Amino acid sequence: MYFRQLLSGRDFAVRDPLARQMVNFCYLIGDRETREAVMVDPAYHVDDLLDLLAEDDMTLSGVLATHFHPDHVGGNMMGCSIEGVAALLERQGTKIHLQAPEAELVRKTTGISMSDMELHAPGDVVSVGAIDIELLHTPGHTPGSQCFLVGGALVAGDTLFLEGCGRTDLPGSDPAAMYRSLHDTLAKVPDSAVLFPGHRYSVDASATMGQTRQTNYVFKPRSEAQWLMMFGQG
Repeated sequence: MYFRQLLSGRDFAVRDPLARQMVNFCYLIGDRETREAVMVDPAYHVDDLLDLLAEDDMTLSGVLATHFHPDHVGGNMMGCSIEGVAALLERQGTKIHLQAPEAELVRKTTGISMSDMELHAPGDVVSVGAIDIELLHTPGHTPGSQCFLVGGALVAGDTLFLEGCGRTDLPGSDPAAMYRSLHDTLAKVPDSAVLFPGHRYSVDASATMGQTRQTNYVFKPRSEAQWLMMFGQG
């Protein structure tokens, strides 16, 4: 498996102050035999990302989006215009893979058309060469947030960080759904899997799920009621 974790403002978009501030991760996942790869959450400077892919002699075959927020797929944010999937799809004729509940939100945020999207249901698999990527629907941060389980890695977007989880006080967020995503849906992910988050909000850039479950406060509540009290919803 081909796998790269790229930090905005350091590995790409190095001259973009917003990219340095937001510390987003973009991921490249592919098959070293077929030289195909997908990008996860390309934003800020897509030519940099395409150049990095080309340097590795890999060809883009698709895009995976964890959710619709502009720092992950492009769009307007904090008065700034962020380049993202719209520019990437103009350069490369491919599709963006989304959970169905996120489609309209991505369309409004990025301006891409529905024909640019491949819509999925929970548990669908996207194959890149011989590499299978399982799509886990994990609503809470947004209605169609999704994580990607591939090999021994969980690419989690803003669903789960090494410390904390994505905000649940934004439009479209749902604290109860976030609890179920973390405690039920992600329960299938083994402790040995390595968590790769959507932002670098911690010293380490990755950790095993076992370590994360032991140290991250989001796994401390033992019931949905306790969770909602912790988040001021009870």
